[in-house]
Amino acid sequence: MTELPDLLAVVVVREAALPSGADEAAAECGGAVLLVGTGTRAAAHELTAARKIWICEVPRVAPGALAAALAPVLQGVPVVLLPASPDGRDLAARLAFDADRRLLAGAARCTSTHVELSRVDDRLAVEVELDGPVVVTLQPGARGVPEPLPSPEPVELVATLPDDVLDAETVQVLAPDPETVELTEAERILGAGAGLVRPGEDGTAVMRTLTEVAAALGASAGATRVITDAGWADHDRQIGTTGVVVDPDLYVAFGISGASQHVGGLGRPEHVISVNTDPSCPMTAMADLGIVADAPEVLRELARRLNGATDER
Repeated sequence: MTELPDLLAVVVVREAALPSGADEAAAECGGAVLLVGTGTRAAAHELTAARKIWICEVPRVAPGALAAALAPVLQGVPVVLLPASPDGRDLAARLAFDADRRLLAGAARCTSTHVELSRVDDRLAVEVELDGPVVVTLQPGARGVPEPLPSPEPVELVATLPDDVLDAETVQVLAPDPETVELTEAERILGAGAGLVRPGEDGTAVMRTLTEVAAALGASAGATRVITDAGWADHDRQIGTTGVVVDPDLYVAFGISGASQHVGGLGRPEHVISVNTDPSCPMTAMADLGIVADAPEVLRELARRLNGATDER
């Protein structure tokens, strides 16, 4: 039997696709991660925070059967950590039940001795001292994405799925709606800063316009703390060290100066576009493309053109 560490990330893989939070979970466990599901070997090469990888290839992703198969394998691992992705949450509950462990859901951080749980919309942190084996789920975006590491060669681990476990059947896996998807999973994000809302304007209406423009571009709407504190966007839309940490392919910043608290939540976007009247602001300085223009007017023009394109269709 392969010897596993005391703190191990378990990540469910579907057809070689890693879920949101996979690298964060691996980093939280010192780089020790077990990939289980379909296409695990290919997915192993996509990890950027792993130092040691085990792979367990199975014919299907079914939480009940996976839990039954993994419970004895993970018996010697005191702390099992899963990213709080849909599959991670499903497996965590079944695994905790099958292995007779406590389930600590919604963690912001995890060590081998303590778990910090996020409660009341991230306004309350509850620290739990561990006194026995547990299953923990880590909130995606809570810890951020570490600097990339070279991908190690994975070690195969064998587990057999039982056929007699009552399980939910996956009928179809739907692509997330960009308008409602968690920002940690969004590939494109349009971000709103204080410069997007003029004095006296209805900030909620401006955010509604941004959300509509984002949806038309296959993107999600995010915001800075100024916007969420004003009540113009929900807290789960806040990007930054006091919000969520994202890692999109494209980030378009409307009226965002680029304060360190916000930029600290951006991860490593492949492309950044800044729309700001200040050509010297930090966000424009770090952008691949800086548009020196009035952010509210640019947004209105985008909305007008996109609405026209929709009407023509």
